[in-house]
Amino acid sequence: MLKPVTWKWEMKSLGDNEFELIAHAKIKENWHLYTMDLPEGDGPVATEFTILDSNAVELIGEPQQIGKKVNEYDPNFMMDLSFFKKEATIKQRVKLLKEKADVRAEVYFMTCDDKRCLPPEGIVNKFTLEATADIKKSEKAEVESGSEKNGKKEEKDGSLWGIFFLSFLGGFAALLTPCVFPMIPMTVSFFTKQSKTRAKGITNAIIYALFIIAVYTILGFLITWIFGADALNAMSTNEWFNLIFFLLLIIFAVSFLGAFEITLPSSWVNKADQASDKGGLIGIFFMALTLSLVSFSCTGPIIGTLLVDAAVYGGVSGPLVGMFGFSLALALPFALFAAFPGWLNSMPKSGGWLNSVKVVLGFLELGLAFKFLSNADLVLQLGIITREVFIAIWIGVSTMLTLYLLGFIRLPHDSPIEKLSVGRTLLGTLFLMFTIYLIPGMWGAPLKLISGFPPPQFYSESPEGVGKESTIMQSASAGSEDSAIPEGADPEHCPHNLNCFHDYETGMEYAQEVGKPVMLDFTGWACVNCRKMEEQVWSDPRVLDRLRNDFVLISLYVDERKKLPEEERYTSETTGKKVRTVGNKWSDFQASKFGTNSQPYYVVIDHEGNQLIESAAYDPDIEKYINWLDKGKEAFEAEGVKK
Repeated sequence: MLKPVTWKWEMKSLGDNEFELIAHAKIKENWHLYTMDLPEGDGPVATEFTILDSNAVELIGEPQQIGKKVNEYDPNFMMDLSFFKKEATIKQRVKLLKEKADVRAEVYFMTCDDKRCLPPEGIVNKFTLEATADIKKSEKAEVESGSEKNGKKEEKDGSLWGIFFLSFLGGFAALLTPCVFPMIPMTVSFFTKQSKTRAKGITNAIIYALFIIAVYTILGFLITWIFGADALNAMSTNEWFNLIFFLLLIIFAVSFLGAFEITLPSSWVNKADQASDKGGLIGIFFMALTLSLVSFSCTGPIIGTLLVDAAVYGGVSGPLVGMFGFSLALALPFALFAAFPGWLNSMPKSGGWLNSVKVVLGFLELGLAFKFLSNADLVLQLGIITREVFIAIWIGVSTMLTLYLLGFIRLPHDSPIEKLSVGRTLLGTLFLMFTIYLIPGMWGAPLKLISGFPPPQFYSESPEGVGKESTIMQSASAGSEDSAIPEGADPEHCPHNLNCFHDYETGMEYAQEVGKPVMLDFTGWACVNCRKMEEQVWSDPRVLDRLRNDFVLISLYVDERKKLPEEERYTSETTGKKVRTVGNKWSDFQASKFGTNSQPYYVVIDHEGNQLIESAAYDPDIEKYINWLDKGKEAFEAEGVKK
């Protein structure tokens, strides 16, 4: 039984019959708790904090959630979501309307790690509020929905490391633009010639590099300070922010392609250049600032793109980490070439290739821009940027980039190409291969290399691939008895259009009718490993044949959010939790019957609900899964012979 969260309850008296009811969450390493402000749609269940005895108190404001939010792409739901790691706190302020009252508060929440999600659950705690209470803290209770505390130090947020490396690569790309590259030998020569000793020249160049890092890192700090944590955290799921980012990246892309240049006011550059003549540390600082201003037409779009990604995927720390990585790559050559001036002779000469670097970056930003447009479309559920449309756009962009690199098209600022360099030819070949790789995606190929960028498979015009008729429609048109859909089955919402049932009782009745064993499939809409088993194992023709002909498949979704009728709701004898949704019901059934709450979980049972063989879980070994199914069928047939 997985229990990744421990809740601790606390009450504070604020005076004047007002109280603060508090729930503290301790979250196990590698797990996360979703926030209260998730976007509506097919994502996870947002955390809720509810006062169940509202007649005894008056709510003051909305529940407040406190903690470091993380905004990341969640592979469980294939979308950007906000959640808490390690710990979180929820507070609700109330005013007592009676002399004394017992007030129950409930936290309803959902937890996931990178591969699986647990079904939503509710934890209830009772507070005793007294009008005469004058203490600041009282009545602590602890309710566990988590295992023992993990003493290991939580690992660094992987997204920040990703932002750092991407930003470092962005800084390296900026070095190869026509605004920055020619500045390297000029600046290094200035320091080595103007300084009285070689050691002094190296020292000045290193200070210059440090000032470059300082300028850009301060910019990242200002972005964080101006916008604040809440705004940065909202960016990944807000449709308007995503639309603004799309337009911003389109502008950057068009600029790099040569339509116009983004420049800062010339007065800023002139003033910084004049201040650099003062000498000393102040002069070196203004030289670094001058480089930043002069090169803005090339570095600006790269910085803008990095800040967008850093703010969306790295939260508050993202812009700081991003600008540090970018400036480190930008500054290193100035220090290294000052220390080893002989390396300058091996540097390639400036030329038309520098503009080609800008154009390549422009095409890459153009492709990235449509990811943000796709995000906005998914949030609004407009159905415009479907999976096919997105892949078609990327095929178009990749094709144009391939033609450009191989010299078939030229843009306004490009120099004539007499012959292709080895590097350009190899890069063009790489993008040609990428283009060819994308094409099968139009016909339903999974495209695992770019998983997470296109919309999910179900968000498409033809979920089974362009030009393919639905398997259900084919079966219906065939009209054979074998293809008939049993009453109560739901093949439209089952993997590979299998005749699976989503209700246990209905599936069991059909199994008795046809005399087949039952395979219980405890699964979840947000279960990544469930999808992997269905796509990688169930898709094998031998497995499909067995599931279709030898078993009655009952798929029970433990995170189904459909509410149970009031008369069917109950408190679980196993967990003591309130069962109020269909998913809660199946989750409680799995826990009480089989002693586990993880998914995927497969069980072969007979018509009385007895387990016939050991259960199975996530294991992509197809042969092993086939043997397990055969063993279950044999056990069922052997039981029938005994009877």
